[in-house]
Formats: sequence, structure tokens, C-alpha cells
Amino acid sequence: MPIIKISMFIDAPPKICFDLARSIEVHMETTTQTKEKVVAGRTSGLVELHESVTWEAVHFGIRQRLTAKITELEGPNMFVDEQVSGAFKHFKHTHEFIPHRGGTLMIDTFDYTSPFGVIGKLADVLFLEKYMRTFLTKRNKRLKKIAENN
Repeated sequence: MPIIKISMFIDAPPKICFDLARSIEVHMETTTQTKEKVVAGRTSGLVELHESVTWEAVHFGIRQRLTAKITELEGPNMFVDEQVSGAFKHFKHTHEFIPHRGGTLMIDTFDYTSPFGVIGKLADVLFLEKYMRTFLTKRNKRLKKIAENN
């Protein structure tokens, strides 16, 4: 069960970072490399507590669907989204926004379990954990750029 943790300083207030991270439109803008689009649930605006979003995206050349639900939300400090259905056996993604040096320390913790038992664990070691870390880092860098230009 890999846990990926990514920290990034953003020169913008926590409230701005918190809202941008929950925005459907910003999510699509920051995930263009996987052609993410919303296909069900909340389709625009800011995702709120107990709401879900179904995303369609292309990963490893395969079109996939994933539904995530906001299970915790304490604005503007943190929110958690968890997979309801999708390719992972399980995931819990915690987003934290901590005031720091006049800006925000954004911390993403992505805790997931791959499907397929031992084969999934092997995939984690060989490529999936690195792929997910790179995907999340690219998304966060784009979110940082948007927040700092706001």
C-alpha cells in the first residue's frame, strides 16, 4: 500500500489554494496530459463535502473512469477525496493547506492500493508509484502557477 506525499510552497493564501484544488475547471486545466473530463456527479464549480465526481481520463493509453467522493472537508485547511469506483482497489487523497511564510504549504498525501494482489504490488514497484508521483507533481505545479497568477 504505497503512500505518496508531495509538499509544495505556493505564494498565495490558503483559501485560494483550497478553492483552486476543489475546482472542476482547474482540475481539467491541470490534467490536460491525461485528457481528464468530468462525466457524472458535480460537473462544474467547487466540489463540496459528500459530493462525488466521475472523471474520464487516459492513463497508459487506456480510457478509464474513476469516481471520487469528498469524505472530509475543513475549509480552507484540508479536504479528502476517496475512490468510490475505478482502477484502484482503494485510494484516499488528503489535500492540506497550511499557512506558511505569507503563503501556503500545500501537502498532498495519496494513499492507494493497486488491484490484482501481488501483480499490483509488482506494478507499483516497476512503474505505477513513479507514474502517480509524477502525475500529482505536474498537477500541483500547474495549480501553483494558477494560484500565484491569481
